[in-house]
Amino acid sequence: MPAPHEAEKQYTGPEEADQPPSMSGHDAGPPVASPAAPSRNPCCLCWCCCCSCSWNEERRRAWRASRDTKLQPLPSCEACVAPSPEEVRSWAQSFDKLMHSPAGRATFREFLRTEYSEENMLFWLACEELKAEANQHVVDEKARLIYADYVSILSPKEVSLDSRVREGINKKMQEPSAHTFDDAQLQIYTLMHRDSYPRFLGSPTFRALLHRGASESSSEA
Repeated sequence: MPAPHEAEKQYTGPEEADQPPSMSGHDAGPPVASPAAPSRNPCCLCWCCCCSCSWNEERRRAWRASRDTKLQPLPSCEACVAPSPEEVRSWAQSFDKLMHSPAGRATFREFLRTEYSEENMLFWLACEELKAEANQHVVDEKARLIYADYVSILSPKEVSLDSRVREGINKKMQEPSAHTFDDAQLQIYTLMHRDSYPRFLGSPTFRALLHRGASESSSEA
């Protein structure tokens, strides 16, 4: 079994997406003439940086796209409908009910933001979006962005994963699929359930929602 740091280094490409593309080396100035310029190499699919391939431009696009996905506001679909008092009370019954509610996810995400752990929900949502994707090209791109944003040790939004899960992801990233992050998603879901969810139920935010729901119910009676 390789050491945790060795496992993390097996797939190093997406870490480069966390930094602006370098303009040194073969990025700078006109290319030096060579007897035979090699054609585009399939290695671009595995995020290596071979000279004379189109990786430089792909790296720039991936880096820009990665930056655009960071710190986005709550999607309107997650917060457009106010929860009913019954729905709010159901969130206290189980974590599954909270996570199956769009309003519940939005409220819980705001709570995680106050604890500086919003990346856990963002990662979980990104994995759900990935699993719903059928286009393999889009799956490849989304998987690499998820890796760069949440798995890379250089990312400020890195989620907490054990070495076994990280090693599995590193292997699967050679041929990404819609289920590449399933084990990691489950681990983060369990972490939120055991660690953040109990504090959420005791938070002023949730108690205020319960109180408001109780007030609305009594006024309608």
